Amino acid sequence: MMALCLPSLHLFFYPHPNLRSSYYPYRVPVSSKLRASLITKEEAPEAEEPPLPSSLRALDRKPLSAHEGTLTPRSVDFNAWYLDVIARAELADYGPVRGTMVIRPYGYAIWEAIQDYLNAKFKETGHSNMYFPQFIPYSFIEKEASHVEGFSPELAVVTIGGGKELEEKLVVRPTSETIVNHMFTQWIQSYRDLPMMINQWANVTRWEMRTKPFIRTLEFLWQEGHTAHATAEEAEKEALLMIDVYKKFAYEQAAIPVIAGRKSKAETFAGASCTYTIEAMMGDRKALQAGTSHNLGQNFSRAFETQFTDENGQRQHVWQTSWAISTRFIGGIILTHGDDAGLMLPPRLAPVQVVIVPIWKKDDEKIGVLSTAVTVEQTLKSADIRVKIDGSEQRTPGWKFNFWELKGVPVRIEIGPREVADGSVVVSRRDVPGKLGKDFGICMEPSMLINHVKSRLEDVQASLLRSATLFRDRNIVDVRSYEELKEAISQGKWARGPWSASLCLVDDSQRR
Repeated sequence: MMALCLPSLHLFFYPHPNLRSSYYPYRVPVSSKLRASLITKEEAPEAEEPPLPSSLRALDRKPLSAHEGTLTPRSVDFNAWYLDVIARAELADYGPVRGTMVIRPYGYAIWEAIQDYLNAKFKETGHSNMYFPQFIPYSFIEKEASHVEGFSPELAVVTIGGGKELEEKLVVRPTSETIVNHMFTQWIQSYRDLPMMINQWANVTRWEMRTKPFIRTLEFLWQEGHTAHATAEEAEKEALLMIDVYKKFAYEQAAIPVIAGRKSKAETFAGASCTYTIEAMMGDRKALQAGTSHNLGQNFSRAFETQFTDENGQRQHVWQTSWAISTRFIGGIILTHGDDAGLMLPPRLAPVQVVIVPIWKKDDEKIGVLSTAVTVEQTLKSADIRVKIDGSEQRTPGWKFNFWELKGVPVRIEIGPREVADGSVVVSRRDVPGKLGKDFGICMEPSMLINHVKSRLEDVQASLLRSATLFRDRNIVDVRSYEELKEAISQGKWARGPWSASLCLVDDSQRR
């Protein structure tokens, strides 16, 4: 039987397979006939993904500490610009093992903001946090055929422990469906135990050959939710609910206008019946898979014999879902909103929403300016605004302006002797450069100042979403023929058109 997975689905074709794979390791979901028609005579039918250009291979090896000085313009080298921003905004650095990264405090604070929002949403929707071991018996991975086939190339396997060869190889967690099912089998006995809905915040290891900070690394941080249900309908409802939670997070918190839809069979998660995704257009028009929600059907419950006794006393296999968002989203924020001045953070996720820069020339001005800055800081903190004073004397005000713009702080407040005398401040927006983005003579009276700053933060949040949406929509072309498709691809745009696989086929054997 057939059912629509979503009311309206289109397939987006991306300019070139390597554009998409440079962000994540999935190929464009095109039919075999269409794919064959896109391959030129010079390409081998079974060819692997095209290698990265030598310039990008060199960038992948260059330590981030080398990305100092002036930022590479985005129009000159987008990848170099991305690495420059990560280094100079102090978001992350390379780890000693190739393909790993060290997330620095500023970068981790963004991840904490993501966690805070999602954690609250997960609990609101009835999920509880817990934790599973990162070592998984290899035999667990082998139980679900498509799962082991999909993940084998990326597995990190432990064969020695305590100086001795292990009786059974252990896999370092690539994802947790197998170990979760092993435990669910012990915890679920009756329909009264359902639904079981859990989430864990954890690290994951996948042995990627091409890595890029935040976008794709050997180890990354994520949350992974796992649920078990009594019926197929409940599992499908859960899978759609969680992709909607991710979509709302992307729009409302990250100001990224993602497109939600269902993946092709070729790109469905290994072991899932159906995978829903949110896809985002980056500043170079490449696609980023920003979050996924999988309807696992009964694939894992049958492999692990995860069963329950229903209300009629019959033994049934549970229906399951899993869903995840990772630190890749930080890379998505950089690539969506950043400009030639550096990072540009949506205020709702910014570790520092407002930076105060005191300005003085003479020693007798210093005490008054700093004292006023502290008063403004305390006023904003009382309204739960994340604020920081940069009172360092080693750098000029101009250097500080550039530095905090580079770090993407949404609002800057400038206080000098004139402002102290007038009882006012200057408020500058990160997203509008120059005088156009400045508000002069803003009263320091607490309620007026708080209202003005909060208003500007909301303006910046809305402006980032509006700009990203306009950029996305300008670069999507509706196509109705193969010739129009080729033309859109040649222009480096996304193409939207009918997809013959837009109906979700449901195996009748997996329906009650």
